[in-house]
Amino acid sequence: MGKIIIEYLEGKKIYACKKCNVHLSNQECLFSKQFTGTSGTAFLFDKGINYLTGKPEDKRLRTGLHTTQDIKCIKCQTYLGWKYLKAYEQSEKYKEGKIILEKLFLTKIKWN
Repeated sequence: MGKIIIEYLEGKKIYACKKCNVHLSNQECLFSKQFTGTSGTAFLFDKGINYLTGKPEDKRLRTGLHTTQDIKCIKCQTYLGWKYLKAYEQSEKYKEGKIILEKLFLTKIKWN
């Protein structure tokens, strides 16, 4: 494996990997807190950084069929959630390109 390049976010209210503190997204990119992941509460973000994606898979979720990719931390390889590639229901198209980060695997940085 080649050299890992880690990006860092500017400003405050950053969400990071709970295990290694690598920055993943921030409050400005938070789209919704009304999601559920495999471990419980999850957040939908417009975009994120410092994650690797798995192979695309069709999954039947609570809101219908979606093509997703699991995502994991670029540094410690911890599972974090998934990325929506395609939504088959018209009402779910807004999720395409967005990512789910599960709360259990997150920590907050610079929230004061």
